[in-house]
Amino acid sequence: MKRFFTYILAAVLIVSWRPATVQAFTVGEEKEIGEKLLYAVRSSFPVIDDPDLQQYINELGKEVLEVAGIQFFDYRFYIVESNQFNAFAAPSGMIFFYTELIKAMNSEDELVSVLAHEIGHVVKRHLSSRVQKSAAINIASLGLALAALALGGGGAAAQTVMTGSLAAGQSAQLHYSRQDEIEADALAYQWIRELDRDPEGQRKMLQTMRRITRYRMGQVPQYLLTHPDPEARLDYVDSMILAEKVIDVNDDANKDFAFLRFKYRIMAMEKDNRANRAYLASILGDANAEQMARVMAKYGLAQLNLAENNLKQSLAFLDEVIAALPHQQILIIDRAVILTQMGEFSQALEILEEHYRKNPYDMYGAYELAQVYERVGDKEKAERLYRVVIAEMPEFSEGYFALGRVLTDLGKEIEPRFYLATYHLYEGKLKLAQSEFKRVADHPGVSEEIREESLARIELIERIQKG
Repeated sequence: MKRFFTYILAAVLIVSWRPATVQAFTVGEEKEIGEKLLYAVRSSFPVIDDPDLQQYINELGKEVLEVAGIQFFDYRFYIVESNQFNAFAAPSGMIFFYTELIKAMNSEDELVSVLAHEIGHVVKRHLSSRVQKSAAINIASLGLALAALALGGGGAAAQTVMTGSLAAGQSAQLHYSRQDEIEADALAYQWIRELDRDPEGQRKMLQTMRRITRYRMGQVPQYLLTHPDPEARLDYVDSMILAEKVIDVNDDANKDFAFLRFKYRIMAMEKDNRANRAYLASILGDANAEQMARVMAKYGLAQLNLAENNLKQSLAFLDEVIAALPHQQILIIDRAVILTQMGEFSQALEILEEHYRKNPYDMYGAYELAQVYERVGDKEKAERLYRVVIAEMPEFSEGYFALGRVLTDLGKEIEPRFYLATYHLYEGKLKLAQSEFKRVADHPGVSEEIREESLARIELIERIQKG
């Protein structure tokens, strides 16, 4: 029922934007409707804001954008916690990866291939082009169609969003054509080669999509509806790979480590981990599995046990991984996280403080250190680090909540409200955020800086709601 009302809310927020028929979907219009869609997604699904995972996906995105050239948009990458096999390139360069799609991948090159493909759609402005070619789609119906596509498109709730608002088949007009897919695949392939990555990852991802298409006939995942014909796309990528006589790729074992760590941390966030535990156990039981795969399966088990509060087992598995991969410093931060949960704060602080001195731009380590400072009562140090984290990752909603909590403990009155309102904003709770920002702006003791920021965010919310 909650999801049903969220779909309706997303539709209302987006549809209210402008009634005129779209003839030329400008860059400015893309930015505005993309902004609306972001908050629709945030209000419908948990967007994973973990600094560690966000840093990883952001770095991969930056890699691709460095070879893609000058862009119209500031790209942002989001991980959506959902059991749908989906990814979505929203207007204005916002790209969403659903966790179910990530779970289907087996390498960083596969993830980069999808990321580059989605960037390719934005670069070519395929959505803008399809809107411009269809006089039947106006901004109102476009908003609904995008909401349905981005939020999954299947089930009764999505159908309710579409009913009475879109003519039959309008949403299908926003699905990428075969030519769109070929163009995005060609760009992705080019960028992958420029990055000295293996295009085999692109081929393997398309093979996965083809297999899912074949085995889920009648219940095709949303990604394969909006990104059609993996068979033809696979043939095209195969032809490009075969056309190159020599393929020199950078065989970096660190890529496998970084991706599997990313994937297994995401898997551990699921509520029911029985299938994931069996999957990892099967890797350990496979005599033919590569050494890195076996080591990282133990890492996955460490994360599953941490999620289930089996802290001693978690630490034991992680220590085996650290022994096998002693140069992977990020594992030491993972160890500090477990120690913190065990109440071993002095050990955790020693690890995290040393790491932060050496790596002040690692927001995963900074955030975990701030949390330990808060737990041991050093609120001032926690406050300073939370401010660093949100400055570096301004859409990290939990950072605002944590900062507001610490400021409250320090006896502040107005500033915590401002950060709590910001937390609600980035969680997609627009009405609640608007109400809190108004209280802050109207408070007689508020600083001029916070008043101005509160008023600016009230204006943002009103623009999202009213158009």
